[in-house]
Amino acid sequence: MKHPSYSEHLLAQVKVIVESDKRSEIRLNANGGNSILIVCNPVDEITFIDAIEKSLSPDNYAIIDTNELLISFVENNRATITDSFELLKGSIHQIFKAPEGEVGPDLFSHILHAIKSAFDMNKIPVLINTGALYGSGIDNIHLMENDLVMKSAKPLIILYPASTDGDKLLFLNSRPASKYRCMIVK
Repeated sequence: MKHPSYSEHLLAQVKVIVESDKRSEIRLNANGGNSILIVCNPVDEITFIDAIEKSLSPDNYAIIDTNELLISFVENNRATITDSFELLKGSIHQIFKAPEGEVGPDLFSHILHAIKSAFDMNKIPVLINTGALYGSGIDNIHLMENDLVMKSAKPLIILYPASTDGDKLLFLNSRPASKYRCMIVK
């Protein structure tokens, strides 16, 4: 009999939480949030993505690839992005996440639209390849604290390539990340 891998074991834990009546544990452990961060070592991310694709049924889960969202955002907004690079030389991240109160085509809105689509289909959104967000100005906390996620009946699951340094979480082994509005599974 084959023993489950570490990634398969973590995913089984997450499935028990989100597919049972234990869902209230998420908000309790996430300081009122509605997200689960599956923390994986960045070098193991591909293994986790393979396990996610094999073990999470498309009937219940919507896998959202942030690499694909980034590429489609750039392809669909090429002219605007080119102009914005010239205008925002000192604030390039605003191309990907517009400042609070401003509306426009940005990657953050593109990601939220994909999450909303999953919720609208009564599925649990699962973000993968989140390393694509590095340097974009979009942090995990922006997604976790968004009203769409906070008020949803279903949680958001984020595969998060990070390491830990004591009690700190380091996105891609380098950037401090928030653990506040999420349940950490590692």
